[in-house]
Order: sequence, then structure tokens, then C-alpha cells
Amino acid sequence: MKAHYRGTLITALIGDITLQDADGLVNAANSRLAGGGGVDGAIHARGGPAIMRELDIIRARQGGCPAGQAVITGGGKLAARYVIHTVGPVYGGRPSDPEQLAACYLISLRLAHGHGLRTLAIPSISTGAYRYPIEAAAPVAIAAVLDALDTYPLAEVRFVLYSDRDYEIYRRLLAAEKRLKPQ
Repeated sequence: MKAHYRGTLITALIGDITLQDADGLVNAANSRLAGGGGVDGAIHARGGPAIMRELDIIRARQGGCPAGQAVITGGGKLAARYVIHTVGPVYGGRPSDPEQLAACYLISLRLAHGHGLRTLAIPSISTGAYRYPIEAAAPVAIAAVLDALDTYPLAEVRFVLYSDRDYEIYRRLLAAEKRLKPQ
């Protein structure tokens, strides 16, 4: 699925985010910035210890990273030059959950733009171990990315999804999004 928004190519695909040839990847990190499973574990495994060394320095300086915030490191052995580590909310059905989730995407695009990245690959944040239902998370993600692109334009944003089901949800929502122009 490909579409355009104000000069930015928006893509949704099924794949391994660690293999994306993009300027930056977004990592669905935990608040301790200590590595973990899922996307976080895969990025650390493929990217090597250099990423964790940078996170160790960040943890020593600020202790961690709260939900809705992000930090940036180099990409280690990844094809991507940078990794933006953002902490999504652990889903609880709270009114603040969508706001915190949207903040993850906004700050990720802000950091990408501020570091001169042109292409950014993003997973579906909080929909794995943090149990945010993808049907509720995907519309928040898409709206937040499009809103952020108004202020922080990039050449391409890729939603890199884990499963056929996740891809189909994003594909359907992107196809229905009135702000997008199909490619």
C-alpha cells in the first residue's frame, strides 16, 4: 500500500523492521530502555551492542524514558543510521492511552526531522506485549503521523507491520484516509 501526503510517501508493508533500508527506525522500547522482546529485542539483536551502550549513557543521565516520549541512538549494525526508541502506553482502556500513543509518533517524527532523516520505518507501537488493540491503535497511529508531517515533513514514512492481519488493518485505514492521495 502506497499513498502520498503533502509530498511524503506513506507506505504500509509486512516485513522485518530490522531489515529496512531507511535513515531511521522507530523502536517500541520499554521505559527502562533496557531491551526486551518483540521489536525491541529484534532491533537490539540485529543492531548489536553499540545501541545498548548509547542507551546505557542515556539511562545514566535521565534514568529511563516515560510513555509518550522518545530518545535517539545510532543504528549500530542496522542498515538504518538511527534508532528512535519510543515508549508506548501499556494499554488499560484509559482516556490517556490514545494521547500517549499519538505522542509516540509525534515525537518520533520530530526527532527524525530534527536529525535530518528523510525516511523512517515505524512499527505498530504498543500492539504487542503492551496489548493495545490494533483496531484502536492503528487509527491513532495514522492520524498522529499525518498530523506530525504537517510540521515535521519527511520524504517517506513506512508502517512496517508484523502480520497479514496488522497489514490489512493499516491498508484499509490508509485507503479510507481522505487526506491521502493513492499512488
